[in-house]
Amino acid sequence: MKSMTGFGRAEAAEAPWRCVVELSSVNRKQADVEIRMPREWQALEAGVRGRLTPAFSRGRLHAVISVENAAGGTAALEVDEGLAAQYAEALTRLSHRLGGDFTLTPEILLRAPGVFTVREATAGQAEAVLAALTPALDQALQAWDEARRREGLHLEADLASRVHTVQTLLDKISDLAPSVAAAHRENLRRRLEEAGLPLPLEDERLLKEIALFADKSDISEEISRLGGHLAEFVRMIHSGEPSGRAMDFLTQEMHRELNTMGAKAAHSGIAHLVVAGKTEVERIREQVQNVE
Repeated sequence: MKSMTGFGRAEAAEAPWRCVVELSSVNRKQADVEIRMPREWQALEAGVRGRLTPAFSRGRLHAVISVENAAGGTAALEVDEGLAAQYAEALTRLSHRLGGDFTLTPEILLRAPGVFTVREATAGQAEAVLAALTPALDQALQAWDEARRREGLHLEADLASRVHTVQTLLDKISDLAPSVAAAHRENLRRRLEEAGLPLPLEDERLLKEIALFADKSDISEEISRLGGHLAEFVRMIHSGEPSGRAMDFLTQEMHRELNTMGAKAAHSGIAHLVVAGKTEVERIREQVQNVE
């Protein structure tokens, strides 16, 4: 079992590049990847996303990637000396023709279009960055996954304990269920006596009433289904597979069976056990929101 929350960080270098990858994830019903990386390396995002997406089945994974160039940046300054010389010749000709003193200064050259240009990362640089980024990404993924596994162990222990509690409550409900009809029969007989209308226990009308009540209050099917849900939940806990969605569905079914038991049984002891069971199932449901 793995949690949807985790953190992993790694860095790797492939001269002159140094890459740092940080991965963090939070709960979410579907799988979602958010990537933040330098604009000049956006061409690598598809490859990064393709490496991250298969690593989990649900949750929101946030990746922060930084790329540094030990040689001094990811872009290069280029100077077109030939174009600068043309600007200088043009200014000289204007000076002779117009009789003015047009001096070529650094400020003029900086403003002159095309003389200075910044060259962004080339395809060759992208390949070098990818060579440095890949091991950092793999190491961060491993650290992140290990963090999710550690958190998953705590979730597994907590869920197993809570399921055991619900199973104990269900066993008590199962023990009480057969006595519901007998208790109703005794209550009915007592009320008739108190009303001055005593009937023998063999009276057909009394037997029919008890039979109808027994059928109406029978919760054996609900007990059986809830027991099956609990057994399946335990199997999922120990399966090692992403089961969060299925667990969430099972908790809804558990709650439904307990609701039905409480409505049908009409027994104070069972009603108290049902309330305790529903409370515990709700706690299970809250924890399941953290399970992948």
